Amino acid sequence: MARKTERKPNLATDTSASAANCAPVAASKTEPGLDVEFKRGLGLFDATMVVAGSMIGSGIFLVSADMARLIGSPGWLLVAWLITGVLTLSAALSYGELAALMPRAGGQYVYLREAFSPLWGFLYGWTLILVIQAGTIAAVAVAFARFAGVIFPSLSENIYLIPPVHLTEGYAFSLSTVQLVAVLMIALLTVTNMRGIDYGKTVQNVFTVAKAGALLAMILVGLTLGWNAGAIKENFGAFWQARPAQTVANGVSALSGIGLFIALCVAQTGSLFSADAWHDVTIIAGEVRRPRRNLPLAMALGAGGVIVLYLLANLAYLAALPLDSIQHASNDRVATAMLDKLFPGLGVALMAVAIMISTFGCNNGLILAGARASYAMSRDGLFFRLAGRLNRAKVPAWGLALQGIWAAFLVLPRTHRNGHYGNLYSDLLDYVISAALLFYILTIAGLFRLRFTRPDAERPYRAFGYPWVPALYLAGASTIVVVLFIYRPMTTWPGLAIVFLGLPAYAFLKLRGSGVDLRSAS
Repeated sequence: MARKTERKPNLATDTSASAANCAPVAASKTEPGLDVEFKRGLGLFDATMVVAGSMIGSGIFLVSADMARLIGSPGWLLVAWLITGVLTLSAALSYGELAALMPRAGGQYVYLREAFSPLWGFLYGWTLILVIQAGTIAAVAVAFARFAGVIFPSLSENIYLIPPVHLTEGYAFSLSTVQLVAVLMIALLTVTNMRGIDYGKTVQNVFTVAKAGALLAMILVGLTLGWNAGAIKENFGAFWQARPAQTVANGVSALSGIGLFIALCVAQTGSLFSADAWHDVTIIAGEVRRPRRNLPLAMALGAGGVIVLYLLANLAYLAALPLDSIQHASNDRVATAMLDKLFPGLGVALMAVAIMISTFGCNNGLILAGARASYAMSRDGLFFRLAGRLNRAKVPAWGLALQGIWAAFLVLPRTHRNGHYGNLYSDLLDYVISAALLFYILTIAGLFRLRFTRPDAERPYRAFGYPWVPALYLAGASTIVVVLFIYRPMTTWPGLAIVFLGLPAYAFLKLRGSGVDLRSAS
């Protein structure tokens, strides 16, 4: 970290720059209020591919099994996904106003800093860097390697290069062949993105188009070749009928009215996580052309398209498989169970290839975006100084390297419970799901606050349906968070602890005064 030096005025925070910061879009890259140090290499299509590609990972192929066990009926399973769609689109349409108002590298970090204070921005950035982004990168990389193991049996979590070394009874470190492939995947995509935005963009576009096509093909196959009269009769003939459901907590299940409400809320941890990262494009706003126009459009188009695909995918599952088969799919691989039924002996391999394509493209988007958050924090003196520097390709290479090292490290720690090995990042992500929702709630509350504190700022895009659509998200997400804190305390309260561990770090950085000179650090 570096000592604080003279800083150039921040156009996003300087009151005198408010009008310039919100000026109409101009063709010049030196438009006031925009980052000028990056290469603006992303058009509307590219930005939309970042949104869609970062959202579609492996979750849509897996989480419906656990959701079906919790909810216990086909109709309410679709309602749960519809709730996810409404909340995701509401948030994306609301964030569009913030993105158009402050199209700066850092995205949500900047919005929280501007709407409330640097402290709230830092707490979000701290959680993002420490767990949300790095943990998700690790999880997606391991998912890629696991499904690669379907094609290449030598890749297995039980084939070790370094067997588990126990630190305590419950925790260990290991290096299996799956872990090795995950680390190598993170390294490859990190180095690729270090070479410049054009390289990252090309990977993102190719793999997003490929995986969206694969997902659409799976849906069409499920709704045509997979059309199962028995499954249709069972699922749609008794659409709302409750089947035996997994207990949510303390004997509560979806078989009662209040239990169903609680199950719908708890199930959102799976579906919302599968639809997350729709806002990652705002983190790379400095590299988007005409950001005040293209960022809101990209989020609306990307998130809307993905949600439609997710709803259709679940319709395909219900058309091809009885609910019981969805609930008890092997290793929760619902999509694999559907394709394997249609193409015995081949469906498993087909789905594995599709998920490998999906996770590879997803991780590229996550890696591309995450380093820009640490870049913005570094420029404010709230992260390592090196992360705030761009290389010759005009990308934050040191930020990418630090992110890659941390994400790769998170692949290695294992949990050990009841004789089985899990992954530490999985626990960490469970912990911060509720915290991430709290930051989304706070950010959209910031939209209301900025309407009050900066009423005269020119807003190229105003949130669709304001104030009702943003308020809908606030009400829905807040309800889910309250239910999670009551009925999932073991995986929610630790998330707050992770967030607030950032307080002493923030105090240290402020006392240290580790700012950078914005005129020379790039």
